[in-house]
Amino acid sequence: MKKFLFAILCGALLMLTACGSSGTSEESSSSSSGGDSDAKEEKTVKVGIIQLVEHPSLDASREGFVAALKDAGYEDGKNMKLDYQNAQADMNNNMSIAQNLVADENDIILSIATASSQAVVQATKDIPVLFTAITDPVGAKLVESLESPGGNVTGTSDTHPDAIKNTIGSIKKFVPDAKTVGIIYNSGEPNSVVNVENAKKALEENGLESVEATISTSSEVKQAAESLVGRADVYYVPKDNTVVSALESVVTVANDKDIPLFVGEGDSVKRGGFASYGLDYFDLGYSTGKMAVEILNGKKPSEIPVGFPENLELVINKKAAEEQGVTLTDDLLKDAVIVGE
Repeated sequence: MKKFLFAILCGALLMLTACGSSGTSEESSSSSSGGDSDAKEEKTVKVGIIQLVEHPSLDASREGFVAALKDAGYEDGKNMKLDYQNAQADMNNNMSIAQNLVADENDIILSIATASSQAVVQATKDIPVLFTAITDPVGAKLVESLESPGGNVTGTSDTHPDAIKNTIGSIKKFVPDAKTVGIIYNSGEPNSVVNVENAKKALEENGLESVEATISTSSEVKQAAESLVGRADVYYVPKDNTVVSALESVVTVANDKDIPLFVGEGDSVKRGGFASYGLDYFDLGYSTGKMAVEILNGKKPSEIPVGFPENLELVINKKAAEEQGVTLTDDLLKDAVIVGE
């Protein structure tokens, strides 16, 4: 009898133990499942950024892009991993960065300036690519057309159709006696070649002659500016990444020799250029960032047309005008954005 009761007691203890183990297992399974769900919801978006060279306009476009992502809820170090790399105008470095960003399997890549965009587009046909601060996206073979980009690439161009025409057209207004315009640019930058061609057409339409000084590195910029002294009545620096990265060299010569310096964008006016019809690069980058949000939400780059700046504004640097021998009147300053006071 004792043996029988002992057997029943052991059986009961075994059943209790089994039930306890089962409950613990289910709770553990449930906890693990919840953790997986949370991990999926907190997936980190990887965004790579390649920039050709450091200068204010390109920096502003990058800052605008990041601001748009942040406003949409994507923040670096929280739910987004941002990898920003600058090629410092080195073409070999530029290609290497593009390939590394692709190899790191970023969810989206932003390329700033033409050469960096070409390097990324060459490196991937799968990862969505957004470009900004591009002069001619079709001519650079980044997209098939502005309205229907095709493939995995779209973005924003910084070329307002009237920007160069208006800037060149203002030369006679501010410097009535001007006859020759010295253009400094890097002939190896496709965007610069396009800008210079458009500038020369505008110069011809305004009865002005062009004198060119080409460079290949930023260290050659000052020498190029000096070579135009005595041959050019005014300077014109287009949206050229190499020259703009060393713009202060041109400003120094322009100030010393009283040569008015017209430039391709507003940020260069703030740095010492005299005047330009320009755009806000932060806004341009912000528009590009809004495109990135659309893509992260499931839209294809091929479905998003290339964007352009909507507004142009005349920007004048009053201090540069004084340094470069330009006399300003209230009528000339009308409707202009004034900097350098």
